[in-house]
Amino acid sequence: MKILMTGDVVGRTGRYFFMEQTPELRQARGIDMVVVNGENAAHGKGLTPSIFDELIKGGADVVTSGNHIWDNSNVLKIIDTEPFLLRPANYPEDAPGKGFCIYPVGKKKVGVINLAGRTFMQALDCPFKLSDKILSFLEKSCDVILVDFHAEATSEKLAFANYADGRATAVVGTHTHVQTADERLLPKGTAYISDLGMVGAEDSVLGMATEPVIARFLTGRPSRFEVATGASVYCAVLIETDDATNKAVSIERIQIKQSRHV
Repeated sequence: MKILMTGDVVGRTGRYFFMEQTPELRQARGIDMVVVNGENAAHGKGLTPSIFDELIKGGADVVTSGNHIWDNSNVLKIIDTEPFLLRPANYPEDAPGKGFCIYPVGKKKVGVINLAGRTFMQALDCPFKLSDKILSFLEKSCDVILVDFHAEATSEKLAFANYADGRATAVVGTHTHVQTADERLLPKGTAYISDLGMVGAEDSVLGMATEPVIARFLTGRPSRFEVATGASVYCAVLIETDDATNKAVSIERIQIKQSRHV
């Protein structure tokens, strides 16, 4: 099985490039399933029903998220009803939505877990301890288990990946929008990368226009951020599993850059 896990889609710029590139990647690389983080897809913060539909029509099978999932209240219209839209599982139990799902791929079942880190982030339930419960449940019914670990600190991402090594098929980091170059198989077989990166304007600050961000650093005062435009970058990893053992056999970092002449 070939699974594409794609980094945070940022605004319209990122959505359009995701919708352009994903179908081509699926066909060219024989991809069976696509997971994408969509928490920044609505003008850089949050998600709406129509934008969720765009991501699905553009090639996504499961949409994960993170700390920005609540930034656009329109997401509440779908978060309890869309089976393949996730928010971090370690939000309080009464939070809308769900933190994991099971997606069918042919005769296989793929579990997808969304968790948020706590270092330099909002104080949530422990993702390590909660993952034990979710993994124990999914291991009984799933062939492959994927984790989107949405966190700031590389140390927390790597610590969690080693904690889940051998139980999760893959653990990928999201949130920083900067693709790391540490993709590998961990000692017990889990595929790992510290951060997938983003899909958005390359000449930007994490997908946002540079000037307002610089102004905030210079003045210490709030400034209105806008999604950057221009040539985009598409960051993802392609994970391949052995159909006989369901273990990850490879993880390949993907970075597609749009021509600056477009």
